Amino acid sequence: MATIWIDGEWHDRTTARVSVFDHGLLYGDGVFEGIRVYAGKIFKLQEHLDRLYDCAHAILLTVPIPKAEFGRVLEEAVKRSGLTEAYIRPIVTRGIGDLGIDPRNCAKPTVIIIVDKIAIWPPERYQQGLAVVTAGTPIPHRESLSPRIKSLNYLCHAMAKMEANIAGADEALMLDTTGHVAEGTGQNIFVVKQRVVRTPPLYAGILAGVTRTVVMQLARDAGCEVKEEMINRFDIYTADEAFLTGTASEIAPIRSYDGRTVGSGAAGPVTRDLMARFQVCVR
Repeated sequence: MATIWIDGEWHDRTTARVSVFDHGLLYGDGVFEGIRVYAGKIFKLQEHLDRLYDCAHAILLTVPIPKAEFGRVLEEAVKRSGLTEAYIRPIVTRGIGDLGIDPRNCAKPTVIIIVDKIAIWPPERYQQGLAVVTAGTPIPHRESLSPRIKSLNYLCHAMAKMEANIAGADEALMLDTTGHVAEGTGQNIFVVKQRVVRTPPLYAGILAGVTRTVVMQLARDAGCEVKEEMINRFDIYTADEAFLTGTASEIAPIRSYDGRTVGSGAAGPVTRDLMARFQVCVR
């Protein structure tokens, strides 16, 4: 069942509450993480904690719990949930303030941990592949707020997801201001051509995905050349294979993009191999 920890107190879905004056709600002022649990064990806990604390530091937000203690609370939350396959959502907000935007009026940060199940797409999509479209909503300009900061303001990504829903697609890819493909609404993008695996570089204005890093190493272990390069829509239209990666999404093959069949129209051999290697890795 869902288990929730808020500022030192345990709750379930029915009792968990946050203040309407919390600046995480009022202004999206805060950061979060998404972490997977496989067979009862938290995957890449330290990497996720490092990113959470780095993101908080980047927005001048002090996490009011030492990192090691935070990790112990996450493990306790998983244990209390009774779930062996789960998703963890740690959240740190600026805290309760007033209706003004000034962060100085927030006395202390709010810390929330949610442990529950997650399913982005039905299981058959991982065999059939995803239908993906280009979103008209671009990613935020990388100089407005660093894309390395996993902030609570995901409105652009939520609108891109809505565009996919309206188009009857499974997912959308977002472009940067120059028209290059940047990322999905909550995933990193990879293309495969003649066993060369390519993904946009971090300077393209994308989130530094933990799963992205894992998959890049798995691809090298499989004998593939891995390149971090800018990609455009043509590269995906004409790819042998394409797939998305993310903590919640894991590795998800793409069968079509903007109405064009990608490769064979199903998960290709490199993608299937990486999916298998990933499951061995996480377990």
